[in-house]
Amino acid sequence: MTPGNAFAYQETGTDAADPELFAARLTPHRSLNRTGFLVLMVVVCAISFIGGLASLLMGAWPVLGFFGLDALAIYWAFKVNFRRANAYEDVSITLTELRLRRVSHKGHVMEWRFNPLWVRLDQETHEEFGIERLYLVARGQRVAIASFLGPEEKASFAKALTAGLQAAKRGPVYNPL
Repeated sequence: MTPGNAFAYQETGTDAADPELFAARLTPHRSLNRTGFLVLMVVVCAISFIGGLASLLMGAWPVLGFFGLDALAIYWAFKVNFRRANAYEDVSITLTELRLRRVSHKGHVMEWRFNPLWVRLDQETHEEFGIERLYLVARGQRVAIASFLGPEEKASFAKALTAGLQAAKRGPVYNPL
C-alpha cells in the first residue's frame, strides 16, 4: 500500500445516527515527485543541449531544433501525467448506504449510491497477475472501482471493503456498558 491509498476500517458504536464503517480515498500512484521531475528535466535539457551543440558544430544545425522539440515533448508528457494524478475515488460505507464518488482529473464528479445490504463485490482475477478488475454489483448495475490500483493493492482494498460491507450487513453494534 502506498500512503496516498490508505483506507480505514472501523466499527463504531452508537455515537452517531449513521456511523461511517468504512472510508477510502483511492488515488493513482505517481512514483516521480516534483523534485524528481525537476532533476529529470535538467538532465534531459542538458543532454539535449550538449547533443544539439555537438550536431551544430558538425554542421547538422537542424538537429539542434529537434533536440529542443524532444525536451519540450518530454516536459509536456510529464505535465499531462501530473495533471491526471488529480483524479481520485472516494468509497464510504455506513449502515444505510455505500457511496462511490469518482472525481476525474478535470474535476468532473460522478456519484453512485447503493444499499450495502444488496451490494456484492465482484472480481476478475488472472491466475498469473492477480486481481485485474473490481466491480460493485447491485440491482443489475455494475460499476468498476479501483481501476488505477495494482493487483496487490486491489486485493488489500477488496479485503477491507468486504469487511466494511459485512459490518453493514451485521447492523449496528450496541454496547450498553
